[in-house]
Amino acid sequence: MADSDGSVEQKFSLREVLDTFRQCLSENKEVYLQHYVSGWRGLVKFLNSLGSVFSFISKDAVNKIQILVNHQNGENGGHYITVQSMVKYELENGLVDLTKRGGHPESGCRTLLRLHRALRWLELFLERLRTSNEDSKTSVMCADAYNESLAQHHPWVVRKAAGVAFCVLPGRQAFFEVMNVGPPEQVVAMLGEALPLISEVYQITEELYSHHNMLDLP
Repeated sequence: MADSDGSVEQKFSLREVLDTFRQCLSENKEVYLQHYVSGWRGLVKFLNSLGSVFSFISKDAVNKIQILVNHQNGENGGHYITVQSMVKYELENGLVDLTKRGGHPESGCRTLLRLHRALRWLELFLERLRTSNEDSKTSVMCADAYNESLAQHHPWVVRKAAGVAFCVLPGRQAFFEVMNVGPPEQVVAMLGEALPLISEVYQITEELYSHHNMLDLP
């Protein structure tokens, strides 16, 4: 199941991410873990296509993706079909650290929570890109999105490094070009399709974790 290292494999495509998140939800609104992971693989390509500026997030995301894949491919993989089935299985079997003692650092629930938080940051940032104009500063958009989401979960040293990294972001046009969609108006239109799908997956996951008091897993 290893990804190819070919250049085509590494090229980001917003359309592929849109299609993947479209497949994420079952008819009864359960989140398929396989498609969630695939969507994140696409988002990592997006981050990496902009250089090393986002490496502090993309490297951690790659690690978290692999942990979830290992769970899916493991002997209990049948319980890791959807986020809902994973949560049910891990909670019923005491595999989630709810006591802040540092146990089960690679549980599926804890791992997904880290990706879930980062997904909110990307959703907020991409929405700002979608609604911005040519003169809007991507550094400000990205920092605002980060401060609304991921920053509250990062220690000061990481927040400081992130702030410095955002200052050297390329302009809006560079972001649009790496999406490989076409002219700006087509990028804006496709983001308009993709973001509600990402938002719905995020909200369903958020409500599930909130219901089980798991939004602050250590």
